Formats: sequence, structure tokens, C-alpha cells
Amino acid sequence: MQLAPTSLPVGPDPAQLTRRVQDMIAAGRVHAARPLMAALRRLAPPSPELHDMEARLLLREGRIPEALAELDAGLAMDGGAVELLISRADARMQAQDVLGAAADASDAVILAPRHPRAKAVLGVVLLEMNRPEDAVPCLREAVAAEPRHAPCVRAYATALERCGEHDAAAQVLADGIRAIPGDPTLRTAAIMVAMRARDFAGAADIAEAARRDGVADAQVFGLKGHALSSLGRHGEATAAYAEALKLAPEDPYVRHLVAAAGLRPQSTRAPAPYLETVFDGYAQRFESHLIGLHYRVPGLLRAALLELRPDVGDGAALGPVLDLGCGTGLMGVVLSDLKLGPITGIDVSDGMLREAAQKEIYGDLVHGELETFLANDRTDWPVILAADVFCYFGVLDEVMKLCHARLAPGGLLLFTVEEMPQPSEEDVAKGWRLGRQGRFSHHADYILRVAAEAGFALRVMRREGLRTEAGADVAGMVVALERVRHDG
Repeated sequence: MQLAPTSLPVGPDPAQLTRRVQDMIAAGRVHAARPLMAALRRLAPPSPELHDMEARLLLREGRIPEALAELDAGLAMDGGAVELLISRADARMQAQDVLGAAADASDAVILAPRHPRAKAVLGVVLLEMNRPEDAVPCLREAVAAEPRHAPCVRAYATALERCGEHDAAAQVLADGIRAIPGDPTLRTAAIMVAMRARDFAGAADIAEAARRDGVADAQVFGLKGHALSSLGRHGEATAAYAEALKLAPEDPYVRHLVAAAGLRPQSTRAPAPYLETVFDGYAQRFESHLIGLHYRVPGLLRAALLELRPDVGDGAALGPVLDLGCGTGLMGVVLSDLKLGPITGIDVSDGMLREAAQKEIYGDLVHGELETFLANDRTDWPVILAADVFCYFGVLDEVMKLCHARLAPGGLLLFTVEEMPQPSEEDVAKGWRLGRQGRFSHHADYILRVAAEAGFALRVMRREGLRTEAGADVAGMVVALERVRHDG
């Protein structure tokens, strides 16, 4: 009698499971990949590849120290594993270890000179080290090898723009859009390149092309509205903002721009995520742009300070100094010949703070919201500066009180505001107005009222042109307030 063959249970195929997990990680399906990764680690013996996969999954989950530990373990097994070096460079970048990331990326390129991902990571690291001219050739090779890799295309365009090659950056993004027409990040990057070049018509055209191509993205519509508003086409801008709001009703960037267009009840201040988004993308060209606008604010505040404290101009020391919304550190530069300091700068934008740090003027630079800092700080500051900062606040009552509480007796708060043009009776009663560009203007009576209510004595208030915009002066006020030694 012939026996039927025995049917044995077949377990999961580790190779097939590995491919599935890798695809899930690449697609960002973290929750689905996690149980499969656990099963794979039970089935397969430890290997550099498994350590790399686990590390990439941990990075997707935001668990950077654990990812680094996995990568170290994998490299202990095979120190020449290029994929592990690339992943560790990425992890070290996320851990803010730029020098470590540079070492790993360089080693990966030495081991595999034609590896596109290795070149891409090295290019990104070089950008972070503010070496765009060295990043360009790396990223050029990476994009040539993988023209449909959107993050690499964006990094290449950024490197070119930082080298002053704006037309080349725009062309790289245009080529990327043709290769990956459905990717909204390339559209927004292209719009931002045009806007930083003050080509608002070109920016609006790029956004309109995205709409025609079926790319429904809130940031694309929001930037389109901003570009149209800059062209004075406010009706069309309002429609663009309305489309953005439909797509992202909770996005702070979109909500603030929509409020500026008058579609929703007005915001009382620009939200920090909006400011961070705007200024992180603007940091590299911030100073050159302001110079082109004949930006006078730092010099005006310096003049007001010396008017009230002429001894400082004669060499007297005064400090410490707090620079609210310090940006790239222009205020510090203007004060650097005086015996002021140490100067502490605070800003919501990491990109701006990196630019300020390179000037080596500030004693400390803090990333955060200024109200939170003022509420928790315990320093008695002799001088607090707010150069072109309160234009992102409508209601100033709370920030004035916080500044007053943090000033030493006799301390000075010096700031600028944009003056409200052609105020209506309602504007005068309220004291502030949100403009279409997302900045607030204020009425002089309101400034006087909130300053007095906070306990300040007025020392300087005068009208000045703060900068030029569309060929005309932007009217503003330079204000200096003193915390009197005996309040009330």
C-alpha cells in the first residue's frame, strides 16, 4: 500500500517577510510594520540588515537613541556596511550630531562612491554645515541617479539657491515637478524660490499650474494667496486662502493667512508654528532681503537707546540685554561696538538662530516662544529689545505686562510697531488691525494705553519709516518705555 506524502506545516519565509517590512517602512506604515518586524527578528538570526531595518523603523517612531544603538550594533558586526553608515548619518542628523553625521556620510561615499543615497545624505549634511558649494556636486549626482526622489531634488535646489544660483534652483524644481507631478512638496519649494526672488507673478503661476494638475494641497493654495496678495490681487488671494482652509482647517499657517484676508474672525497674534514655518524657510536670505528693503529698525532702536543712555555711547557698560525675536542677529550686530551684554536672543525659528549663532555675538540663543520665555525667566533685564516683533501681535496687553515684570527698575523696553494706515473709528477703538500680509499694525493711542496699564512710563515715541515695500515707506513708530523705579 502506498502511503500519501505527509503534509508538513510551512512557516513564514524570512526573505519574503523582510521585503514586506522594508516596503512598509519605506511607505511610512509604522504600525503595520512593527509586529512583522518583531516576527522577523524571532525567525532570522541577527544581521547588519536586520539592525538597519529595526533602526529605520525606530527613526520613523521618533526613538532616536534606540535607533542609534541598533546601528552601532550592526556596524559592530560589519563596519563597512554602507547602508548602516547612511542610516546612522541620518540618525545622527536627527540627534543634532552634525559632525558625527558628516563622518558617517563621508565614510559611506568613500566605500561606495557611486551610491546615490550616500551622496544625497552627504549633500544634506554639508548643507547643514553651511557648505552649499560642497553640497551641490553631491546632490547633483544623487538627483541624476534618482530623479524621482523628491527630498533629494529639494535639497539640491536649496544648495543651488544658497550659492546664489536662483535660476538653476528653479529649473531643478521644475524638472522635479515634471518627473513627480503629484508631489506637493516640490510645488511648494518652487513657489518659495520664486517668492524669495520676489517673483510673485511666477509664484502664483506655479501654484495655479499645481491646481490645474490636480495637486490639492493647503500650503500650495496658502502660498498662492500670499503671492497674489503681494501683487495687490486681494480678491483672488481671498479665494486661494478659502481653498487652503477647506483642505487644512486646523493648520496654523493657513488659519493665520485666512484671518489676514478677512475670511474668519481676526487672529490676535500670529501663531508660533506659522512664524516658524515662514522664517525657517526665509532664514538664508533674510538679511539680504531686508537690506534690499532699506531696513532701518536696528539702527533706529540703537539711536533711541543712546538718546536715553548717552553714557553707553561714551563707553559705559550696560547689560545683560534681551533681544526678543532676534532673527539672524541684526540687532546684535548693530550693538556690537557698545559695551552691552551679554546679549540673549530668543526666536521661534531654528533656522534664524543658526544664522545668528554664526555671528558669535550672542551670549545665549534660545529657541522658543517669547511669552513662554518671559513668563518663566527670572532675570532682571536692564534692556529688552523687540525689533520688528510686535508686528506679529495684535493684542499687546499680555506681552507688555510680561516685559514689565522682567525689567529691572529703571529698565528700558525698546520696540517698533507698524502704524495703522487710515484707521477707521472701529480700528482706533480696538487699537490694532491685521493686514493682508499676516502682520499687525497699531494705533498710537493703543500703544500709550497698554504701556500705561502695564506700568510703564513713556520715554520715546516717534514716527519713522521702518523699511520700503512696493517702492514706498512702511510707516511705523519707535517706542521706548521705562519701568519706573516706584511703580504707580
